[in-house]
Amino acid sequence: MSSKKLGHSKTFIIATAAFLVFLLGLSESLTEKIYSNNLYPIISKLLRFLSALFPFAIGDVLYILLVACLLWYFFKIFKKYRAKEINLKQVGIKCINLILALYLVFKLSWALNYSRPAIAKKLGIADEKYNTAQLVTLGKYYLIKITYLKLKIDSMNSRPKQYSVAALSKTATRSYQFQAEQNTVFNYTIPSVKACLFANYVAKSGIEGYYNPLSGEANINMNLPPFILPFTICHEIAHQTGIAKEDEANLLGYITAIKSDDINFQYAGYYCMFRSILWEIRMKSPNDYQMIFDRIAPTVLADFKTENQFWLKNNSDMSKYMSVAFDRLLKLNNQKKGIDSYQDIVLWLYNYHKKDLEKTLSRSSSESWITKHPQRN
Repeated sequence: MSSKKLGHSKTFIIATAAFLVFLLGLSESLTEKIYSNNLYPIISKLLRFLSALFPFAIGDVLYILLVACLLWYFFKIFKKYRAKEINLKQVGIKCINLILALYLVFKLSWALNYSRPAIAKKLGIADEKYNTAQLVTLGKYYLIKITYLKLKIDSMNSRPKQYSVAALSKTATRSYQFQAEQNTVFNYTIPSVKACLFANYVAKSGIEGYYNPLSGEANINMNLPPFILPFTICHEIAHQTGIAKEDEANLLGYITAIKSDDINFQYAGYYCMFRSILWEIRMKSPNDYQMIFDRIAPTVLADFKTENQFWLKNNSDMSKYMSVAFDRLLKLNNQKKGIDSYQDIVLWLYNYHKKDLEKTLSRSSSESWITKHPQRN
């Protein structure tokens, strides 16, 4: 067979495979049955087993090697084209083959999970809409929770808790395994959690952590304020289990964190979700937002300030470009709202805690449900 016919055959095979994978992604039930419940667990466990053998984030190294190989590949194509060894049509075919091959690897190693059914149903969480009054009640509920937990943490520790990657991974894995006894959605074995190799650059991109589909690792930016790290690792492990969509990873990570036997994990879960709830209240009812803000305990407010200062120091204009790129990636993978999907978590939080809201808040009058702190600098 001539090289020309061989090239056409290769294109046909890769294109057919890519098309079949694309068709599979159009069916939530088939994706769940064939990929998410069967193929992906095998792939992810194998990747985690291999990456866990390395003491550093091997996925970050693989990204660099991938970029280097792509640059070298295009350089060789350009060189052959300049030497007239191949024509423009052949260059196009080679580029198409490469794009389709990368598409297949990305979809089969991870991205087909974007097409699986919503995880909330498996968790028994409804999607009933809330009104502004109910949203404000949710905000009050969270404020009570984080105030209690923060006071308890402060009474136990004289210093903010500092984490190692190993300690975070051990506690998070234990929390997932405990939840898995209640629901198999939380199944997680063969941990592979690593610190980002380029944490400073990651921070400047506005990223707290990420899942690496090349290695199956959960990568954590260990430069983050310590009180955020427990939720971050629970979120990234959710991605490792096959939860692709950001709002769903938030949900799974949140439940795992607040059900942990580590009070710092509990606080991190409530704190990080309280941020989203406050944002939503601020958009819909500024007066209620101010009312809740005035009641944030000084120690909790100090954490908000610490986090804000961290991002002011580290987050450059690069985050704007990264946000645009990430937004487009999410929209290409069945998340029509893009990065706005992070806020969808509030709907599930309301439904998850709906039964607890009135019971918790009825213990205090509407005017004195928590101490007010009117003096703010």
